[in-house]
Amino acid sequence: MKMIFLISVVLAFGGRIAGGDDWPQFRADAARSGYTSERLSADLSLHWVYGARYVPRPAWRGHDTRMTFDYAPQPIIAEGMVFFAGSGDDKVYALDLARGSLMWRFFTEGPVRFAPAFFGGRVYVCSDDGYLYCLSARTGGLVWKKRAGPEGDMVLGNGRMVSRRPVRGAAAILDGILYFGGGIWPSEGIYLYSLDPETGKELWANDSSGGLVMDQPHPTARARSGVSAQGYLTAAGDTLLVSTGRAVPAGFDRADGTFRYFHLQRYGQVRPGPFAMLTDGFIFSGNSVFRAESGLLLLNKTPGSAAAVFPQDVVFAQGRTIRGITRSRLLLEEQIKDADGKAVTKVSLSPASWSIQCSEALGSCLIGAGETVVAGTSNRKVVTADIRSKSVVMTADVDGEPLGLAAASGFLIVATDHGTIYCYGEKTAKDVIEIRPEPRRSGYGENRTFAAVAREIINRTGKTKGYCLDLGCGRGGLAYELAKLTDLQIYAVESDPGKVTEARELLDAAGLYGTRVTVLQRDLAATGLPNYFADLVVSAASVDKGGE
Repeated sequence: MKMIFLISVVLAFGGRIAGGDDWPQFRADAARSGYTSERLSADLSLHWVYGARYVPRPAWRGHDTRMTFDYAPQPIIAEGMVFFAGSGDDKVYALDLARGSLMWRFFTEGPVRFAPAFFGGRVYVCSDDGYLYCLSARTGGLVWKKRAGPEGDMVLGNGRMVSRRPVRGAAAILDGILYFGGGIWPSEGIYLYSLDPETGKELWANDSSGGLVMDQPHPTARARSGVSAQGYLTAAGDTLLVSTGRAVPAGFDRADGTFRYFHLQRYGQVRPGPFAMLTDGFIFSGNSVFRAESGLLLLNKTPGSAAAVFPQDVVFAQGRTIRGITRSRLLLEEQIKDADGKAVTKVSLSPASWSIQCSEALGSCLIGAGETVVAGTSNRKVVTADIRSKSVVMTADVDGEPLGLAAASGFLIVATDHGTIYCYGEKTAKDVIEIRPEPRRSGYGENRTFAAVAREIINRTGKTKGYCLDLGCGRGGLAYELAKLTDLQIYAVESDPGKVTEARELLDAAGLYGTRVTVLQRDLAATGLPNYFADLVVSAASVDKGGE
């Protein structure tokens, strides 16, 4: 005989569902619900398009990496602005929400792979350079920054120069407290932090979760390892989750950072996604469902990894169908007998309470705004559907796969894997505003001395590929010429903050910043860069000053 029970849920467990005029974090809130009560017009039209100068440069590529957190910009919306970061150019951007015009940019010293987070008039940015930055939302000015770990030394990682402890535990903010994590190599240390977002004051730190003695993915293997923070942190109730790349989420106590669980070997075949969604006492990650309090696996097959938490339903996208499952009776627990006649428990999702059929194959992102479902497709389209009429309302073409979605103040923001940002709003008679990348231009003038020096360096050394260090780069004139003539990846170091700022702006205008040349502000005698990394070492400072 089968006995079926509903697994009851507590609706209050989920984090704050975004409301008002903002979409202040990745997927709206710290629980990553992907929902806002703000409504979208049924008659949306394209208002503006912001074309990226630099396409995303993900940390991980390849078949089925599941590490897709930086395949496209992930936008947030606050105070009438759109904030997003680019993994290709080491910067975070602010655009005017109504017009798409650039408000400001902020340079870090490494790739920025995650969405910023907004709180109290400030924007919080995680970078591979090992820092969490607190910026003024209005001006982009630096308020304070916090380094993950004790030292600032760097290593080569994912083809870029990154901190030995890159900040890839992307920030979550809940109840006026900010959480973030640094470190992806347990042997180098993993650091989780709870901070006062206004001052950056440390409330607690966990620096021991990278040195746990634990079972490894391969059976019978046990070693000192730990929680590698690589994905968005998630917070709701008393639980803080750390996404760990391709492994299962790890659980911590939100109040003091105490480690709870990380079932690395137990669920080696589970395939989680790059973020976790917390709702009603459950964790949704990839196609799996876990209990939030224990991390124990309940279900390893859901209708799809694209999902959002609406007030009454959890909404999934699978194939060409959008499905809603009532939150108050989300899972079924079924008592059955196994082949040996022993009683076992089988857990499954409840049947869908409603569904919407789409003509397009749905992709890996879905959000909700009011009673509208917004989903990306796998063939360069974005779809909106109305849950009252159970019908598709709009299908719009975009230039790549839509992977970043946000909604606020009546606007829908869509970001693609080409780095392009689209803004849709209530239908208007105005023409679509197109903001395209500025043509590449050189601010270095004829730059004759450095051009000649660059040619001589190449002729003498024959070095045109690999890594180059320019120690004392000044305004970046020599790095610029070397980048034009070679395929070198150049790291230019300068101690003078004024010259650093000027070099970044000039190289960015030339379309080289981040992709070919990165400027680091460091003491020339203590750069923190690894020994022997460079195939070529030069110094613009050694060239006659007349060359600048």
